[in-house]
Amino acid sequence: MVDDLLRTEGLSLRYPSGTLALDELTVDVPRGSVGLVGANGAGKTTLLRLALGQLRPTAGTIEVVGRAVADDPIGVRAHIGFMPEHDCLPPDQTAADVVATLGELAGLPPRAARQRASEVLDLVGLDEARFRPIGGFSTGMRQRTKLAQAIVADPEVVLLDEPTAGLDPIGREEMLALVGRLAGFGISALVATHLLDDVQRVCDQVVMIDGGKLSHAGATQTLLHRTGAVRVEVNDGAARLADLLGVAGVAVTVVDDATLDVRVDGDEGHVLDLIRDGVDDLGLALNALTTRRTSLDELFLVQPQ
Repeated sequence: MVDDLLRTEGLSLRYPSGTLALDELTVDVPRGSVGLVGANGAGKTTLLRLALGQLRPTAGTIEVVGRAVADDPIGVRAHIGFMPEHDCLPPDQTAADVVATLGELAGLPPRAARQRASEVLDLVGLDEARFRPIGGFSTGMRQRTKLAQAIVADPEVVLLDEPTAGLDPIGREEMLALVGRLAGFGISALVATHLLDDVQRVCDQVVMIDGGKLSHAGATQTLLHRTGAVRVEVNDGAARLADLLGVAGVAVTVVDDATLDVRVDGDEGHVLDLIRDGVDDLGLALNALTTRRTSLDELFLVQPQ
């Protein structure tokens, strides 16, 4: 089995309008659950379309599961499931018909396609609704149908373009749970989204692009790096503790009456000792002492433009 889900080398695409959608993007994306993160217009959908062979790059190369898209786009596509962002489902057809038909187009025999459609619709929670016309479906049910058709032929990888778009909080939670289960079926997922919290919750790896350029790539947890601060939670008296630490030359930010962030620029052990002694001297109760970590939102916002 090829290790890489996606590999690009100097990948660029400039549209006829002159817009540079991707700019010499070079990245190796391992198999697993991977978040493709960027603001609207960053180049996420363009990258997915290049992976599907729907667009030809201006320069550079792209491989999906070890296969060069330029050499055999149809062959590569046989290993990919795709869940588009836009509403593309025929309203007069049932979910069972749509998913089974797309299963046949992916190469499944008719009977196998029907059986597999029933199984994946059950998996995504549409077992009782699969014979209803899609025109009467809610947004969440449409998203589930699109996910079902993306996995009906057991692809090696699925490309999910904004899978939680338009969903209410409950629907979003349910969709994220479904995406998180794909790895258990041996299906890698590349999740394109601008919702960083979605990636942080369900993806092992993250690729950030900004203005068509690579911003960050790596394991999600390694990107949630330390901020150089510890968060201190006491029962009360955060301001008094802040004053005491300030006298000792420690930079402190008071969050509220019971919480403060303490900067750690040098000897962390020394700073922790000062916090411990200060809490004891003031007779406070130390409820929590934790290392603050950067969220993906914070990390993305501080990238240089």
